[in-house]
Amino acid sequence: MSNETEFSKQGGKRIGAVVLVLLIVVAAAVLLFYFMLSSLKAKSEGSEGTAAGNHPTAYAYEKATATNGMELHVLATKPSNVTLETIQNNVALTPDYGINGGFFYEKALLSIAVVNSLPVNGAIDEYGSGSKNVKYKRGTLVWDGANNTLSVQVVGDASELKVMDHTRFWAQGGISMSLGKDEAWEQQILAEQAPYPDEARLRSAAIYDRNGILYLVVSSTKGTLAEFRDAIVEEVGDGLLEDGIFLDGDGSSQLRSAEAQLTGDNRPVVQMMKIVK
Repeated sequence: MSNETEFSKQGGKRIGAVVLVLLIVVAAAVLLFYFMLSSLKAKSEGSEGTAAGNHPTAYAYEKATATNGMELHVLATKPSNVTLETIQNNVALTPDYGINGGFFYEKALLSIAVVNSLPVNGAIDEYGSGSKNVKYKRGTLVWDGANNTLSVQVVGDASELKVMDHTRFWAQGGISMSLGKDEAWEQQILAEQAPYPDEARLRSAAIYDRNGILYLVVSSTKGTLAEFRDAIVEEVGDGLLEDGIFLDGDGSSQLRSAEAQLTGDNRPVVQMMKIVK
């Protein structure tokens, strides 16, 4: 009888030990699950908060469709709220808001892209740095920070740009739009060797009005340069447009904002016009 009692006691101890181990394992699993959920929630809230805090808000977005069918996406802001930046990426895949910049080949810029006299993609006078409109004198949109004015200057090299303060300006190369010069603009784009002007392609532009507001425009439908220009005159700036430039187009026509993301043909571009705040 004593052996049976001892055996019963030992069996009870084993069962108790197993139960204890199981309870510990379950408790550990519950705690681990709780901490994982807490961590994921904190990470999610932190990411959303960071992203929301970093996104620019000093701009206005508008989507418009012209009578010729061109659908335009417009970001309006002050030129002082824009800078030029190398990205080597698709605009829609960056954390920034803005649109694509000028022409490029592989990783080299073929259009002027200068901020405070410094090209954004390399050293001054280095090929592809953004210090030149390569091969041709082309329309270049210039913001002169000293007097807060915009102008289009047809130049081949950044050193030719006329500004009051060479340490406070940006210049974005493209093709002259010649707004207000309806009889001469087509001759000008031929002189500047605008690529594929008569083909239906996605289009991009940077233009400004008489009040100094800058409009960054990307189409989400295809058209010729003439159709794109007509759509802009009709739908942007309430009849107050002053001048502007065509930017790189087709698959390079890209935009990112809180309201829209346009990826072009998903290719990376070298440089963008970025909204700062």
